[in-house]
Amino acid sequence: MSRIAPLEVPDAEPAARAELERQLAAHGRVTNMKRTLAHSATALHALMMWYPLRDRVARFLGERATTLFAHAISTGADCLICSTFFRRILVESGEDPAALVLDDREQTVVEYGVQLVRDSNEVSDALYGRLEAFLTPAQIVDLTAFGALMVATNVVNNALRVDLDGYLEPYRDPSWR
Repeated sequence: MSRIAPLEVPDAEPAARAELERQLAAHGRVTNMKRTLAHSATALHALMMWYPLRDRVARFLGERATTLFAHAISTGADCLICSTFFRRILVESGEDPAALVLDDREQTVVEYGVQLVRDSNEVSDALYGRLEAFLTPAQIVDLTAFGALMVATNVVNNALRVDLDGYLEPYRDPSWR
């Protein structure tokens, strides 16, 4: 059970309500995480920067590799909400999240995501060199910042024990505790 009750859109302060309404218009729903973040318009705004960073990353990595990266971080952080969110995207695109086939580029991105959540101080020179082989410095900065926001999203969901949204239940990993 969530430690902080998610706000209903009309109950949020004006700046947070405006962002929730924008999210509703853009995505057709406002998740428990966003409604929880709405207790602070500043916190909500900060984590909603996830979207423009994700879009920048998807332009150079592609949709699949971007999803794999975010899924790797979310699984590594043991975040039920985020791992299930990305699991849904993979399943709906015809993939089996338990048996992903990755090319070298995707494998590098996944390993980078796992290392960011495990211990970002320990990104090896070898792993960084593999990233550098196909990404520009600006792209590595965008990917890393996107990964950091993904980690932050996982931390919020985990620490506040935000409840899994009902629409994600069918995609929940059956092995989840």
